[in-house]
Amino acid sequence: MKVTLGSAPDSWGVWFAADPKQTPWQRFLDEVSAVGYRWIELGPFGYLPTDHAVLSKELERRQLRISGSLVMFPFEQSDAWQKWAAEVERTCAAVEGVGGKYLVLIDGLYSDLATGRALAPADLDGAGWTQLLNTTARIADVAEKHRLTPVLHPHAESHIEYESQVERFLLEADPRIGLCLDIGHHAYRGGDPIALLRRHHARIPYLHLKNVDREVQKLVEEEHKTFAEAVAMDVFVEPSRGAVDFTLLRDVLEEVEYDGFGIVEQDMYPAAPDKPLPIATRTYRYLRDLGFGQ
Repeated sequence: MKVTLGSAPDSWGVWFAADPKQTPWQRFLDEVSAVGYRWIELGPFGYLPTDHAVLSKELERRQLRISGSLVMFPFEQSDAWQKWAAEVERTCAAVEGVGGKYLVLIDGLYSDLATGRALAPADLDGAGWTQLLNTTARIADVAEKHRLTPVLHPHAESHIEYESQVERFLLEADPRIGLCLDIGHHAYRGGDPIALLRRHHARIPYLHLKNVDREVQKLVEEEHKTFAEAVAMDVFVEPSRGAVDFTLLRDVLEEVEYDGFGIVEQDMYPAAPDKPLPIATRTYRYLRDLGFGQ
């Protein structure tokens, strides 16, 4: 296997372009580089400098490179493309401008991150699903123009969160769109990420690496907590400490001769300033010892 190891602003508590609770971008770059990572995601557009020259200089002096970035909005809405096409274009241009290769697609959540208030039905009707497929195909058009590979990230509290929905998307979506398999999210919604990897490894060039704490997950389900509340309760944990066996994951990656990215993306919003670095350091050493990033 060849897993190109990296990290993401999410692992430093970053969910938004600007938020006083978040790690400043300079500190994120300094710390992620100091840990030993050489690849990162851009995170939310506007968190890192959007001027290509400025960002390239900041990355170069820390020996960092960009794997890709993300777009996240409600793909199923009838006017989604009209509202978000410009953001898709600028994000793709930003990724291409600094040499990135991947665009991660995340359907907008059906509940509000801050309040848990319902923003949309949890399940789509036929028209909504068709619109979601159409929107992701249009995103793929823009990504292709910028020489990026689009990958769909199944995400808790989005309309592609459960294994059955992932399987349906892979069957019906534009075949140009691969999968960003998030180990923690898939396990959080009751799926088996290792089995899914075995079945669909040809469509999975990109991984998000984190684990899930089953005891916290059980409490989340019993108390009907929202995704944001679950994250604040530390339902997602570092790879060495959760329910998914990362040694077995490594073995399956070797079995299928995986050749792609493995980006550590451990949700922890909000995060105290001194929380991310020790976790990132332990995670990097653990994954390197397993053979990731060799």
